[in-house]
Amino acid sequence: MAYVTGTALLAALVVGCSADTGTGSSAADSKPGEETVAAAAPGKYRTLPEPCRAVASSTLKDLLPGAAELTEEQQKKVYEGTAAVTYDTDRRVGCRWKSEDPSSSHSLSIDFERVVSYDPAVSDDDRAREVYTEKETSAGLSSPSATPENTKTAEDTKGTEKQTSPAASDDASDPASHALTSPVSEDANTDGTNTDGANNDDANTDDGADASDESLQPRILDDLGDSAFLDDLLTRAGSTAQHRTVSVVFRTSNVIVTVEYTEQPAVSTVVPDSRELQEKAQALARNLVEEFND
Repeated sequence: MAYVTGTALLAALVVGCSADTGTGSSAADSKPGEETVAAAAPGKYRTLPEPCRAVASSTLKDLLPGAAELTEEQQKKVYEGTAAVTYDTDRRVGCRWKSEDPSSSHSLSIDFERVVSYDPAVSDDDRAREVYTEKETSAGLSSPSATPENTKTAEDTKGTEKQTSPAASDDASDPASHALTSPVSEDANTDGTNTDGANNDDANTDDGADASDESLQPRILDDLGDSAFLDDLLTRAGSTAQHRTVSVVFRTSNVIVTVEYTEQPAVSTVVPDSRELQEKAQALARNLVEEFND
């Protein structure tokens, strides 16, 4: 007759009881008092649009008036735009267009940045919100309640000291650059007057300059994407050239979009129309928001 030793019987009973508990190996793996941290939700957008095709031809014709005077082949080249150099098209892309006519030159750039959080406890949206806030602060608009009065820099509060003019370059409209300059320049302070007395009359008398209109000051935009702001900078380069760049930056989920629209008149005494540039830049930004929402 078959039989088992007492030791073997005891081992069999232990195995049977363990199998009946239903706890499995997970109980052994977990540590007392240890909490499981759930990974944050990924961002809404996993890819980015092709930037040089993101702007409709009709919009480009309106923003780049000089192109209308070119030959059909030249117009096609202008409207195709130039893609920004990027090393990861899933994370950042951009495009730039430029046209010239006898009275002025115009340039347009757009930049799409898809923000990804590498912290499992921080969502892509939250990280994108942090990046956007940094840009907003750099533009002097650190609070949703910011107004032209409280966006002045420390230099502005001194009143009698003239700011140093920033060096003018094509980088002002480079889509790869996200470090927006201060909305206050040596040409136009926050109350819309010109700090350079010699050129003050030109800025205030030029048709469409709107230098004293507070509604055109750099500001938070409440009706664009999840959050947005507008920056407006007039820059002089010596005594013969000046250009105005209007920047609209907005966030939609985990993507940050920057639109920069620049006009440089051929005549140094002409001040670019701030209102017109702002309206056109905002209209384009709204179109881009709709494209992301489709």
